[in-house]
Amino acid sequence: MLQLPVYLDYNSTTPCDPRVVEAMLPYFTDRFGNAASRSHARGWEAEEAVELAREQIAALVGAEPKEIVFTSGATEADNLAIKGTAEAYAMKGDHIITVVTEHKAVLDSCRHVERLGGEVTWLGVDDAGLINLEDLEAAIRPTTILIAVMFANNEIGVIQPIREISAIARRHGVPFFSDATQAVGKVPVDVNADGIDLMALSAHKLYGPKGIGALYVRRRGPRVRLSAQMDGGGHERGMRSGTLNVPGIVGFGKACALCGQEMEMDLQRIEPLRDRLERALLALEGARVNGSLGHRLPQTTNISFRGVDGDALLAGLGKNVALSSGSACTSASMEPSYVLKALGLDDELAHASLRLGLGRFTTPEEVDYAIGEIGRTVRRLRESAGVRD
Repeated sequence: MLQLPVYLDYNSTTPCDPRVVEAMLPYFTDRFGNAASRSHARGWEAEEAVELAREQIAALVGAEPKEIVFTSGATEADNLAIKGTAEAYAMKGDHIITVVTEHKAVLDSCRHVERLGGEVTWLGVDDAGLINLEDLEAAIRPTTILIAVMFANNEIGVIQPIREISAIARRHGVPFFSDATQAVGKVPVDVNADGIDLMALSAHKLYGPKGIGALYVRRRGPRVRLSAQMDGGGHERGMRSGTLNVPGIVGFGKACALCGQEMEMDLQRIEPLRDRLERALLALEGARVNGSLGHRLPQTTNISFRGVDGDALLAGLGKNVALSSGSACTSASMEPSYVLKALGLDDELAHASLRLGLGRFTTPEEVDYAIGEIGRTVRRLRESAGVRD
């Protein structure tokens, strides 16, 4: 039976897989130990669970377990990567290169570095949402200490040319950081094959719990240094102090293990559903897809509807279809998406856009229902605004 609202906001968060919840439950009650308590069995039990999860997460992204540093989420991982690098490499330089369509956690961390006297080059994107590799290489200076380019965009799903970017970074001896929060668990990510030196990821984007994330930090070839941003106890090899969220970490590990086993199967099922949804909505007058069609996540589409009031569109759908117009992290803002504006959309069209994210539990029936609801709402709003097809 169809349950309302139909959920199409998987880029914002994913439901916890029941198998993940099952793995976590004992660590709230029977196995409640602190992983840093190394003098008794309860602590050893918790530490063993944490290290297993570290192995599961590392295996999904081709890393070594010791390269996984637990954080409260991807936002903290972004902050640690950027601010930690800026402090650790201050004697070498103070210049960072990033992209105007990055997640707010990256943009605001880079602005923090600027306020402290550092320099940031903000690369633009083309109308497909992709950076220009020649512009990237031309921006590198002797004082450049970090290149920060996200793997896949959270609003439009566009995947950047990660291996080409990392090759440029390696050629110039600059560490490469990628926020891969939207990519890990959805498409293959391998830190060594992809040439990534620092990488942020989060459990709740891949069917794990909220409040737990990680930063991958390369240990060799080259070794990346970081200055801690959270002090007090020296946890996580001195890079992130604080009592570990053992149930969350266990859930994160289990979610990654499941993604490793089922990612290909999920892709084969979800991408055709996305394409079905997209084709139907593009049949509406004034509809267009935002971002590259050839380089994007398989479960994401971002569609604008010319001649439709954006607020009225979301209000008309909110009770029956759960979706958003952009990043949930900036949903309090009434401004049109800065990502879409960077692609060249005007304010009106950017405001009249829907981000549609499908996932593991999306059904064909839900897609068909969403097609009907969105279509009816768009047509009604266009008619009430006097827009002629």
